[in-house]
Amino acid sequence: MEKLRRLVTEIAYAHSLDKLPPLQRSVVPFLSVASSTYKLVLSLRYYLYEVGFFQRHRLPLPVISVGNLTWGGNGKTPMVEFIALWLADCGISPLILSRGYGGGDEVNMLRRHLSGTTVQFGVGANRAAVASHFIQKYGYINGYQSSWCEELCLNRKKESYCDSKKVGVAVLDDAMQHWSLWRDLEIVMVNGLTLWGNLQLMPLGPLREPLTALRRADVVVVHHADLVSEDSLEDIKSIVQKVKESVPVFFTRMDPSYLIDVRTINSKVPLRVVHKALALCVSAIGSADSFVKQVQKMGAVYVDRVDFSDHHVFDAEDIQMIRARLGELEIRFGLKPIVIVTEKDYDRDPEILKRLDPFKVFVLCSKLKVVPYCNSSEEGFKKCLRDQLKLKYPVAN
Repeated sequence: MEKLRRLVTEIAYAHSLDKLPPLQRSVVPFLSVASSTYKLVLSLRYYLYEVGFFQRHRLPLPVISVGNLTWGGNGKTPMVEFIALWLADCGISPLILSRGYGGGDEVNMLRRHLSGTTVQFGVGANRAAVASHFIQKYGYINGYQSSWCEELCLNRKKESYCDSKKVGVAVLDDAMQHWSLWRDLEIVMVNGLTLWGNLQLMPLGPLREPLTALRRADVVVVHHADLVSEDSLEDIKSIVQKVKESVPVFFTRMDPSYLIDVRTINSKVPLRVVHKALALCVSAIGSADSFVKQVQKMGAVYVDRVDFSDHHVFDAEDIQMIRARLGELEIRFGLKPIVIVTEKDYDRDPEILKRLDPFKVFVLCSKLKVVPYCNSSEEGFKKCLRDQLKLKYPVAN
């Protein structure tokens, strides 16, 4: 299954299907049929929502959706964390709604990062039902009868969280195609490194929907902007605004903060440990290239990589293969290598990585930052969200 996933990924991000190796080309006809079927089902499903055959549930509070048009690696979960922490800083208790896909690695990571705040977590495929459960249990702040949106303009310290468990805003993680729940603000994330691949729908390509779906976006965010040239960023912005001219476009990156040793998870290790080290990047995420590029920028003397498909769960066979690669590197360079993984990989199974002992395994911890580019800034991004929410969800006088 892992080999099949890699093969499909290679096809999805190939510049030209005609130039693919023979094995990949042999699979293309089958993927094309599946892609056409997917397009038909997608169109029918969207039509049934538009005509009201399928019901869209509306929550009695503002809903912010963070999603994308492609599979994995677009920065959705870091953006959810950024927004949830901002809301909590402003005294508004957010409820993060996640489907909990892939063993819940993303939710586990968010729980660690947002521990001690008023952020609550609801996990389940039926996010409307999950949200209703939390609202019934804790209550909610009525957006039409309160000045919650004005709270976003206040400059509060991160330590001053409100005590109320009443839900103020629902934040949907990976929900652009979750049409059963109404949203007031649609944020669409774009991976600046891979964009939309071969522009084909799944499984022939990485697209969950055609690019025209960007017309539903209220804000578009280009992620990994620090790993892309300025000319490319301008091209991406131009493509997006050709689909929807008025949509604001912002740029973000992941900012490495520190490392943690999987054997002593509560202690922070400075990033300088990677400088001039021999590193093996092991990851099962949607955008392994961005992770590897981050480690390379940290000054490692040499960076090797072992990539698995997104949400892959490491097993004993994987550990054995990683050990073999580490042994090869040690013989080749005469230096003991270190292993670096992402937080998602750690949170998927915190124990199995310890089996790589005596090799040291570090988890790279990063935060999403808004890149000051094209007259955009973090404050400008927050102001844009405030303005969009006020427009979509006006506060009653």
